[in-house]
Amino acid sequence: MALLFCLFAPSAQADTVISTRIDSVSVTVYRAPGRAAGAIDRNWPGSYALVTETRTVDLPQGESVVRFEGVAEGLLPETAILSGMPRGVREKNRDTRLLSPAGLVDAYLKRRVTLRRTDRATGKVTEQDAILSAGPTGGVIVQTAQGYEALGCSGLPERMLYAEAPKDLSPRPTLSVIATSDRPTRATLQLTYLAEGFDWSASYVADMKGETLDLMAWLTVANGGVTGFADAQLNVIAGQPNRQPRVAQARPTGGPLRLTCWPMDVTSTHPRWTLFPVDMPQAMMMDGAQEIMVTAQRRTERAMMAPPPPPPPPPAPVVAEREDLGDLKFYRVPVAVTVAANSQKQVALLRQPDVKVERLYAATIGGFDGGESLPMTLRLRLQNRKDDGLGLPMPSGRVAVFEQMDDLRLLAGEADIGDKAEGERIDYDLAESADVRIAVRQVQASRKSRGWTIALSNARPFAVTAEVTIPHDITPRPTDMERLGNAWIWRATVPANGKAELAYTQRLPR
Repeated sequence: MALLFCLFAPSAQADTVISTRIDSVSVTVYRAPGRAAGAIDRNWPGSYALVTETRTVDLPQGESVVRFEGVAEGLLPETAILSGMPRGVREKNRDTRLLSPAGLVDAYLKRRVTLRRTDRATGKVTEQDAILSAGPTGGVIVQTAQGYEALGCSGLPERMLYAEAPKDLSPRPTLSVIATSDRPTRATLQLTYLAEGFDWSASYVADMKGETLDLMAWLTVANGGVTGFADAQLNVIAGQPNRQPRVAQARPTGGPLRLTCWPMDVTSTHPRWTLFPVDMPQAMMMDGAQEIMVTAQRRTERAMMAPPPPPPPPPAPVVAEREDLGDLKFYRVPVAVTVAANSQKQVALLRQPDVKVERLYAATIGGFDGGESLPMTLRLRLQNRKDDGLGLPMPSGRVAVFEQMDDLRLLAGEADIGDKAEGERIDYDLAESADVRIAVRQVQASRKSRGWTIALSNARPFAVTAEVTIPHDITPRPTDMERLGNAWIWRATVPANGKAELAYTQRLPR
């Protein structure tokens, strides 16, 4: 069904139905394409979410305009699907202008406003008519009987008063549709759409315990828009869906009003307004106030009462449930959560104790051949299989590895990993080691071959395992090395305070 996005307003006879309440909502967040590692953009996350809302509206007889207030700020209108209308939908429009200080200035350009000022010394309030001449970008210019001036630069507390809020400004992101009903009816509607401004990532914490580690992963979901979704069914998708690129759309008009004055203005204070999130947590504020009063009461009665029993242990964290979705992985949070506006939410993704781990020191032969000693990289290797205590799909993310030193839990290093399927090998390259080093030297060169020596040294008081990747065509073909693509893997045990060496011949291409 083709969607028609119109610039003209519906007929004046159409009734307007405003839907502000969401009965239930599901939010499925996709990871930003191409962002296998790195932090989420806190200002405007670079991915999207599939939002499904259920709402109940009372439709009048005939044609009506139904305004769905409180949709996601980054709603993509061409993806919106609305079901449950008695006779379908004739038009769909995303209302991009938001009721905000900047939006009001933009709507009242070249129109009359009232400028109210308060004298700091006497407290006298004066009002005068003004014409909004410019704004909101780069400041606001008003024209009064005395001439042109910049708002907020008089040195007096001042504000603008508007006769009324423009009808085309909405206090919340809104999707409006034009629908028709044969009779007055109460309809249960399901609105589904894609929205930008969401993202998620996985963060791993690993605690080393000798030859095993305890692995914990957190799922972080970000909502960069001004709309929050209370008690939502939260899901995330791991993998790389095939999403075609599209032209980036502008965010709805709104946000702060930034005032700019002339250089001589150095003492005045200018107000800064921000667009408040949609879900104002009044109930939370009331609960918090009640908790404060109860706490204060307990403090006054503490001297007369017996000490309270110790609190029960905290409940185990909620862990997302994994499901298969084709080549993708679908993680469902088993409890309702609030995906708040302009915020991030964390949920436990997995808990795997006693995962077998191998400690290696790794290096790859590069362009160095002068015999210079270089540090090798500490690498922790996990085999993603059930026999080793894992065997789970591992979404890409960043891992922080900790080790216990006496009574201290110290950070050993951090590493980024890509998406890992069950059965794959997982390597955490943490940090360079000054104690385990490698030196590569060229000892022979001819038209057909080159001779190399690799020397490994270990200054630690115990033996270590080293792994060197050699991107050369070795002749004769090694029988004690692992082949990896076009490279060979040399593994060696370097004794405590000792050395290990390898000499080989590289065959040059003809």
